[in-house]
Amino acid sequence: MSEPTPFPSVTPNFGLPLLIAGQSQKEFFVNQALSVLDALSSQAVVASKPTPPEDAAEGESFRVTSPAAQAWTGCEDHIAIRIGGSWHFVPPSDGMRLFDRTATVSLFFRSGWKAESSPVAPTGGAIVDAEARAALVQLIQMLGNIGLLGPSTQ
Repeated sequence: MSEPTPFPSVTPNFGLPLLIAGQSQKEFFVNQALSVLDALSSQAVVASKPTPPEDAAEGESFRVTSPAAQAWTGCEDHIAIRIGGSWHFVPPSDGMRLFDRTATVSLFFRSGWKAESSPVAPTGGAIVDAEARAALVQLIQMLGNIGLLGPSTQ
């Protein structure tokens, strides 16, 4: 597998290659930047994995989990994007959000990826309001269905 091309000048957030005056092969740099933007703009990954899948399609992206191995060694928490038959890694920044399509959960990055689990529906207590509890359970289920909450801990 070939190593990704290091770029002499990149953007601060996603490390997209910048063009310089008189640069040859501009199409390579522009295509690289467009490929990264295409993958990141969906704000979704196929899955979260510690190792690269053998059958990854061009443009697919994955969240690298710990302990990263094989071609992803040392890239924990990064977004791995398949570009031109190689892996391109984008480090996350605080505030980045992703949707993991396999786990069907939204993730948020703040010093590490976080996925909130669903709150526990109320049980017990001296005064029981069945309608309020039913509304809370329905709200928790709806937020989970759209990926804002992780799996229920009940």
